[in-house]
Amino acid sequence: MGNPDIEARPVTLVRSNSGDVSKHQVEVGRENLHSALAPHDSYEGGHRWDPAATWTAEEERRVVRKTDLYLLSWLCLMFFGLQLDRGNLSNALADGLLDDLGLTTDDYNNGTTIQLLCFLAAEFPVQFLTKRFGFKQILPTLMICWGLVSTFQAFMTGRASFYVTRAFIGLFEGGFIPGVVLFASYFYKSKELSLRLAAFWSTLNIARVISALLAAGFIEMRGVAGKAGWFWLLLLEGLLTVVLGALSLAYLPTSPTGTKSLIWRKPWYTEREEVIMVNRILRDDPAKGLTALTEPATMADVKAAWSDPSLWGLYFIGLIAYIPATPVQAYLTLTLKRVGKFSTLASNLLTAPSAAIQIFTMLALSYSSEYFSERSFHCLIGEIWSLPMFISLLTIPDEGREWGRFSIITLISGYPYFHPIVSSWISENSFDVKKRAIAAATYNVIVQIGSVIGSQIYRKWDAPFYKTGNKVCVSILALAVVTFLVQRQWLIRLNKKKEVEWAQMTSEQKIEYQTDQEAREKDGNKRLDFRYAY
Repeated sequence: MGNPDIEARPVTLVRSNSGDVSKHQVEVGRENLHSALAPHDSYEGGHRWDPAATWTAEEERRVVRKTDLYLLSWLCLMFFGLQLDRGNLSNALADGLLDDLGLTTDDYNNGTTIQLLCFLAAEFPVQFLTKRFGFKQILPTLMICWGLVSTFQAFMTGRASFYVTRAFIGLFEGGFIPGVVLFASYFYKSKELSLRLAAFWSTLNIARVISALLAAGFIEMRGVAGKAGWFWLLLLEGLLTVVLGALSLAYLPTSPTGTKSLIWRKPWYTEREEVIMVNRILRDDPAKGLTALTEPATMADVKAAWSDPSLWGLYFIGLIAYIPATPVQAYLTLTLKRVGKFSTLASNLLTAPSAAIQIFTMLALSYSSEYFSERSFHCLIGEIWSLPMFISLLTIPDEGREWGRFSIITLISGYPYFHPIVSSWISENSFDVKKRAIAAATYNVIVQIGSVIGSQIYRKWDAPFYKTGNKVCVSILALAVVTFLVQRQWLIRLNKKKEVEWAQMTSEQKIEYQTDQEAREKDGNKRLDFRYAY
């Protein structure tokens, strides 16, 4: 299925001491370019780079397990804090937040739109900041800031304060996710990344489950100190996020060779393990050694990310693919309370099954995508999953069938989330770290624009069954299916065009082409020996 290697491999590139390359030693493929593409002097792990280094599979598995334990688990904890503050407002709706603040459903939609617009405005500045000051400083600082704002949401008194807090949360959360994705890419090979990203987003769903359980308890505190239940929900979950952010600032590493911190006084890896970490990453993607972690991105990198035709289809996918589930998930508790006549406690608890289902389906889909080295058809599964569910919502009788409606809504909310696959897809097709950062941010901005659109689909006049809104979702799902198929064929066409040009070159021309490091750094994924994943 798909293309098992990101790049074809007809011949091995080995640099001899004299600088000459035998025609029988040339091999095409990103993972075989490391000996001809040395890291820059500014690269943090340059002192551990050794093109002749060898290690066993068990040694590599050991460093990956260490990375999962020390880094992945902590980044997942940070994602947990992110979801707590993104989802607590939805949980607060079931406790009468809108009525207490004198807000309407349209006010809530407008607040969501304000948050997302501010999120978009912060996306690119945050990426420039992370490339200038490093992930260790910027990511935890953002977390502390949005945690503080989330805490002060508890003191909202009306529409104005609601809009202001939504705006600041959007500003501080903007850029966090693509920043974490890029940070993780410095520790993991391309093939390993999609499953780790799935672990990140699984954490978001675990947080949905825990958040629903916490909300059920906090909301029962209504009346304590004369405050509403949603007051305690927002206050306590916000403070928890601030604590997680402060701990992250004292714990996160700067790079695979800079793992000592205020909390962890010794390096995560031995010297040999650092050699393995650095060289396995650079052999998988030599471009990671061409940019220092704190090397600022430029407008040229922005232009490169935006003018790459291989990424345009993925950007459009980010715009439309996640829209249909957005209104269903945002109004899950409110819909259950209004339509299913469930209590506030039951409405919050009944959001847990959808999150549990999505954890399983997302991890299974990401593992399968990694195993078969295939992207587009796996993403299609998520869209095709939702189509019959929305059609069922349009045909189910309006009255009664509460548990049937709950089951359908739960399956829509728990659809196989393919966002980790697309994020990894963009990363492996970029072959340039700074361009990758901008491309990831661009994709995430476009995803949030899709969320803005999705937040406006369910309108007050269409409540409580949202028939018109669900018809719109069905149409968007159909468009997304077509887009995935077109993107797949487009990448196949680009690869074939490269193959034709490559086949016309002589062996000597291929050797000269592959040893031109300056041109390779400039051209990136446009090189004839690079193959796009699909």
